[in-house]
Amino acid sequence: MNTQLFTLSLLEILLSIFITVLVIFISYKIVTKLFFKNTILQKDNMALSVFISGFVLSIGLILSEILPSITNVIRLSSLNSDGIELFTIVKYSLLYLLIGFVAAALINAAVFFLFSVFTKGVNEFEEIRNNNVSVAILVVAILISITLIAKESIALLISSLMPYPEATNFL
Repeated sequence: MNTQLFTLSLLEILLSIFITVLVIFISYKIVTKLFFKNTILQKDNMALSVFISGFVLSIGLILSEILPSITNVIRLSSLNSDGIELFTIVKYSLLYLLIGFVAAALINAAVFFLFSVFTKGVNEFEEIRNNNVSVAILVVAILISITLIAKESIALLISSLMPYPEATNFL
């Protein structure tokens, strides 16, 4: 058994779970504080449950593109003979998470702009508060569609920032 690989994989699993739980918790708190202050998840409001579920799924899809880059930085640090400092790992991880947060915010803004264009005169937040499930499903469908389309671009952006070791050009 390769103990270094085993240890690295355990670290990546724990880090992925910790980051995912933390980011989803913070994102949930931000969305509920900004848009649904006095609305609680309960059996009477299926629209809010649908919206929050779609929002969490969108965050998960974005994180699925970010977390491999964070674990690659850790792998590079363990493989590099010089090693990458812990500060560098944390710096890149926070940068990747910031990019993901900004991307999620832009995707959500695009969703609400697009929904407003589709449905003139309908306040989606108010409709979701009022348990309008059809509005929630439409908003979530747009949210997940844009997330699925944009997630590869987010991954490419993050990969371009990866601190790969310098390679010499033999030619």
